[in-house]
Amino acid sequence: MKFIPFSITILLLLTSCSLYNNYSRPQEIQIDALYNESTMLNSDSLASLGFMPWRELFTDSCLQSLIEDGLQSNTDLQIAMLRIDEAQAGLSAAKLAFLPSLTFSPNGAITSVNGGKASQIYEIPVSLTWEIDIFGKLRNSKKEQQMQLLGQQAYAGAVQSELIASIANSYYALLMLDGQIEISTQTIYLWREQVRTMELQLKVGDIRENALSQAKANLEELLSMHNTLIRQRHETENSLCTLLGVVSYDIPRLSIDNQNIPEKISVGLPLHLLSCRPDVIQAEMNLASAYYATNQSRAAFYPSLTIGGSVGWTNALGQAVTNPGGWILSALGSLAQPIFQRGKLISNLRISKDEEQIALLNYKQALINAGQEVNDALYAIESYGNDYSFHKNQCSALERTVKSNELLFRTNNATYLELLTSRQNLLNSRLNLIADRVSQLQAVVKLYKALGGGAK
Repeated sequence: MKFIPFSITILLLLTSCSLYNNYSRPQEIQIDALYNESTMLNSDSLASLGFMPWRELFTDSCLQSLIEDGLQSNTDLQIAMLRIDEAQAGLSAAKLAFLPSLTFSPNGAITSVNGGKASQIYEIPVSLTWEIDIFGKLRNSKKEQQMQLLGQQAYAGAVQSELIASIANSYYALLMLDGQIEISTQTIYLWREQVRTMELQLKVGDIRENALSQAKANLEELLSMHNTLIRQRHETENSLCTLLGVVSYDIPRLSIDNQNIPEKISVGLPLHLLSCRPDVIQAEMNLASAYYATNQSRAAFYPSLTIGGSVGWTNALGQAVTNPGGWILSALGSLAQPIFQRGKLISNLRISKDEEQIALLNYKQALINAGQEVNDALYAIESYGNDYSFHKNQCSALERTVKSNELLFRTNNATYLELLTSRQNLLNSRLNLIADRVSQLQAVVKLYKALGGGAK
């Protein structure tokens, strides 16, 4: 008969071995085919743009200064850092749960019977309670808190990466508006000169009234567009200041011509996304946390062993006459095995398993989303680069067309409509040229963020 309790103990220990297993990355997740082929892709290099420090990618000194200010003052990033501190506090508490709990609880009483002399009794005990982690409940709780801490650190990295990308994109948008306003200003100056010339031509009868009216109407349209660009620049500047966590001010900046685009992009291996991209890391840490939470739900089915005791001093050991003082020592051990919990333990385990599966699906989707963003950014860099080349060639052709039409118009060999059309096309092409350049810069920023750049 003595063999039965021993056998039960051995069986419980064997069946609880899985409760001490560490989390391992699921093998069914395939990441080798996350990237599509691209002419910008340097597949021979294991290095990734995501590993590049942001100061090396963004060489503009004004932009570097803005990013540094944002990392210091942005409220979202500060909140993320406080979340890390909360997670660290939770982990510290989980680690200390392995230690005994000590309680100091002095107490006293004064007793008088039938108005007689009062007797004073006091005790000064120190109690100890210690839960022995036989089935890994405390260990899994500690592991869960560790994963939550890593998840919060990854979240802070995601906030930082997003912040750096947003600051860079807003800065480039400002440069685009600066360039477009400069072109608009030059065009307005030329158009005003053209209106003055046409007014003189009208006086001598070289042109008709409707041609001058059309020129003035087009000038007003240019002035309206110029005003819109100035308003957009003001709004973009205010938005950037909000990102920085400061009140609005005039943002110092260089020009679009001072910005560089890497000639060759290296995205490294898809495996790098697992160690670089913060939202993927956070999704995996959530999965690991759910794994240990499931283990805790399993551990709840097993008995819990608690030992305790107390030591203290009292002035009353119970003797009727002398009422002497003395030390009190006690020890206690208890084993609690859940038997019937009205389905609570089974339900908790089922919920934990479902949460673990949800975390696994979220992790898979995070990887798919990461691959899509990398592919989109790579294609965008190529596409905007092609657009820039096309519009550059278009600008050269339109500049020749405008010069030719201006000469023909002065000699009455071309209509004003032909001159107007060529000038309008040149203006649009120049504006598109700047927009293409900025779009390509922002695509590089998007790829940098998609690869986890700026998270550390």
